Order: sequence, then structure tokens, then C-alpha cells
Amino acid sequence: MKKTDKKTLEEIIRVDHAGERGAIKIYEGQLLALKTLIKNNNLMNQIEQMKEQEREHFEYFEKEIQKRQIQPTYFLPLWDLIGVALGFSTVVMGKKAAMLCTASIEEVIDDHYIRQVDDLGDDEINLKEKIIKFRNDELNHKHFAYKEGATTKGIYSILDKIIKTGSKLAIQVSKKI
Repeated sequence: MKKTDKKTLEEIIRVDHAGERGAIKIYEGQLLALKTLIKNNNLMNQIEQMKEQEREHFEYFEKEIQKRQIQPTYFLPLWDLIGVALGFSTVVMGKKAAMLCTASIEEVIDDHYIRQVDDLGDDEINLKEKIIKFRNDELNHKHFAYKEGATTKGIYSILDKIIKTGSKLAIQVSKKI
């Protein structure tokens, strides 16, 4: 029976807590731009639905942080600012950029969640099941984003690399600090 070591468990919960909160902030930034500058009610409704799923994920990890007495990352306030700015700016760049923001982040999260499921032991079945469920939600967000126009062609390939690199960096920092 594989058992999860304490450090790995703390890192998983800390980074997922930060990531789900970051996702909410990105969607809040996108919604702010959609409500004030760019009027697109259909996209606004879709983003609102994805934000609510992220809120469900965040609330789960918030309870885990408290229950297990794990210190959240010290970078939450910075991630909040970056998330809102990223969401807002990608909507201002256009629908393709806004959708690419979701698709790029969800691709990083997909790989991240797969690794976490592999790292968790048999003693963390409930956590493993939640991460699998949340991964499926994130994959649905990615598929929606590509359906709605996300692309990595042309100039968007640069934006894709920037978003993915930033996401990977935030994951590594949030695990440790």
C-alpha cells in the first residue's frame, strides 16, 4: 500500500488551493472586461459558469487547507492581481486571446493533475477522486475554449507560451512558499 508523504500532500493541497483561486481571479478579470468594455453576453454567461466550477474546486481545497492546517502560499495576493490582470487583458485582446488564456492554463493543469494523481498514495483516495473530477471539469473548459476560437496559430503561439510558462512558474513557487 503506497502512502503519501506529508510534504507531497502539503504541496499538492497548497498549489491546488492557489491554482483554483487564481482561476477564479482570471475569470473575474475577464468578466470585468466583458461587463465594462466588451459586451458579449453569451461569452459572459459561459465564463460565469466556468468560474462557478472553479469556485467549487477552490472551496474544496480551502476546506482541506483548514482541516489539515496547511499554510497557503504567501503569494496569493500577487496571484490575485496577476490573475485579474491576465483575464482582463486577454478579453481586451479579443475573444481568441481570452479563450486561449483558458485553453493554455487548462493544458498545464491537465498535466499537473495527472502527476498529482500518480503522486498520491492509497491513503488519499478521496483527494485523488476529487482531483480526477476537477481535472475532468478543467478538460471541459479547455475543449470549450478551443470550440469558441482559442488558437495557437500565428501571434497567439507567443501568448500561449507566456501563459503556460507563467502557470508553470506559479505552480512551482506555490508548492514551496
